[in-house]
Amino acid sequence: MTALLAEPVVGTRARPQLQVDLAAIAGNTRLLADRSGGALMAVVKADGFGHGAGRVARTALRNGASWLGVTSIDEALALRLEGIDAPMLSWLNTPDADFGAAIAAGVDVAVPSRAHLAAVVAAAARTSRAARVHLHLDVGMARDGAAPADWSRLCHAARRAEVAGTVRVVGVMGHLARADRPGHPANGVARERFAWGIAVARRHGLRPPLRHLAATAATLTDPLSRHTLCRVGAGLVGIDPTGTTPLRPAMTLTAPVVSVRDVPAGTPVGYGHTWVADRATRLALLPLGYADGLPRSASGRAEVLLRGCRRPVVGTISMDQVVVDVGSLTVRPGEVATVFGPGDTGEPTAAEWALWSGTIEHEIVTGIGSRVAR
Repeated sequence: MTALLAEPVVGTRARPQLQVDLAAIAGNTRLLADRSGGALMAVVKADGFGHGAGRVARTALRNGASWLGVTSIDEALALRLEGIDAPMLSWLNTPDADFGAAIAAGVDVAVPSRAHLAAVVAAAARTSRAARVHLHLDVGMARDGAAPADWSRLCHAARRAEVAGTVRVVGVMGHLARADRPGHPANGVARERFAWGIAVARRHGLRPPLRHLAATAATLTDPLSRHTLCRVGAGLVGIDPTGTTPLRPAMTLTAPVVSVRDVPAGTPVGYGHTWVADRATRLALLPLGYADGLPRSASGRAEVLLRGCRRPVVGTISMDQVVVDVGSLTVRPGEVATVFGPGDTGEPTAAEWALWSGTIEHEIVTGIGSRVAR
């Protein structure tokens, strides 16, 4: 027979909490700015990798970054509305995006195709203000960026627009596919393609002062990929894809215990009864699940820190709830479990959750849902 030890917690105490260590972001930014050897762009897309775009941006700008990077124009305009006036680049937009709003707000835009360029030129003509553009070259991902076969025509069209006064080509950019593996042959191929792309741009009369290829991984490990500007996002919040540099994780996720119960051996837990107690034990319920960003694929492997001890998450992770086997620990409703953090006190890290889930840290920290209090 199950013994429920206390009534469930209700009210605000039952909300999981996400805390962001701005000092960690500041320290990471200083290290990366020093490593870049040039200017540093703080990439604050996806709400600052889940850490809050505005506060990450301000912290980075105070600690060595001079640029901000986002994907969409909407992300850029949101930062402008917060009063952030630093140089900014938006690089992932459809040809029918509101380039006029970007131009009016002083936001640079990436141009990966002649269709994009035509849309930017039209927007610039309407605003009577030249657009600042970064031509984007695909250097080996077959993702965003102009294909090499289209690059010369894009550069030619961009130079014509520049002469006409509708655009100013201020940058050339690319992105590495295998920078997380320093020394991988694909990085050398990409560097050569990028150098070729710059040479082609110059042959068409373009003189972009900004050249940026390196993101976090290459900024940390590949001096040959660092040009006049490095774009760093994951590194700001403590993620090193190469595993070579001691960056400090900035996010801590906690959740209060909602209820505690003693159960006998043989008690099944959760959907599908994927875990059955092999002894009499005590179970604690936490009010968060896959709707809050805990991957269901971590079921049967994940742990949390409670009362200074690592305890396993048992049963299948539900949409809103996880169950923790606390053994003989005396745990009461309202006590706080650390789901992940920097690891200073033995708590799991986002890197461990990524390992348990078969994914990367980026997905863990950007996936925390809106129900979690910030």
